[in-house]
Amino acid sequence: MTSIIHLKEIQAIVDKLDVVAAMEDGFQQYSNGKVVVPPVGELVFEQPPGDTHIKYGYIKQDDFYVIKIASGFYENPKIGLSSSQGLMLVFNQKTGQTEAVLLDEGHLTNIRTAAAGAVAAKYFAPKKLRAIGIIGTGIQAELQLQYLQKYTPCKQVWIWGRNKINAQKLQAKIASNLNVHIAEMPSELAQHCNLIVTTTPATSPLLQASDIQPGTHITAVGSDTSEKQELAAEILGKADIVIADSLPQSKSRGEIYRAVQANSLDAAKVIELGKSLQDASLQRQNEEQITVVDLTGVAVQDIMIATAVYLGYKNQEQC
Repeated sequence: MTSIIHLKEIQAIVDKLDVVAAMEDGFQQYSNGKVVVPPVGELVFEQPPGDTHIKYGYIKQDDFYVIKIASGFYENPKIGLSSSQGLMLVFNQKTGQTEAVLLDEGHLTNIRTAAAGAVAAKYFAPKKLRAIGIIGTGIQAELQLQYLQKYTPCKQVWIWGRNKINAQKLQAKIASNLNVHIAEMPSELAQHCNLIVTTTPATSPLLQASDIQPGTHITAVGSDTSEKQELAAEILGKADIVIADSLPQSKSRGEIYRAVQANSLDAAKVIELGKSLQDASLQRQNEEQITVVDLTGVAVQDIMIATAVYLGYKNQEQC
């Protein structure tokens, strides 16, 4: 019988999982050729603006395959809805039977993305953090900071958003344990921070190469289509290390794609995240390097988190 798992049940299970470790494992398996991931399916909407991604695949010799449908409709908060929506489907890899429907409403996509941001910072952020900068004010901005605090704790935080009221709301929400400043411009944020995470659906650069200080690490999260771009192409050209979560996907979407298209970055310079996690020589070597990790979102992340949630649910049933 197919298990139908609802959001509250999923949230309770996720709280008990080490999602960051799962993402590390998944990225490594992906770069080691143990994962089958077809190209991303994509729908882009104009009125209202939004996009839906269909990501799917399986780990070889595993028990399941996963199909994920996740969307971002960026005007949803105006009508009291989360911008993130979606679900994940878990199937038996041996028989094709539907094992589970995870009605996560986009929550698992948000969590696995934030966990991937923590992985990026763990291996590429400078050891001595002056401040963390978050560009964007939505759920992903909040979750990125939450997961960063688990692995790269730093209490000095700068945030920037196009809507200052939203920035103030985020500040109020997270200020109890952090010293939070609101930047007037992204460039001001970059002056103070040597770890920056960008989390917006911007289609033109928010940060310029001249904004970036020596030793800065940037995790770029928002640019997951060919049209989106948060970083000026010259930033990636200036960077000492450029990391893609997926080399194949970086040829058609994300910051790396835009930088290569602009002739600011040699694609041969780009390293895949799962490979760099296994080779310390491909990680940050000193406090002066500029590093960029471009996270376009890879189906192996969805496979890892959906499988873990389903197995956690089954274990609860057996208790």
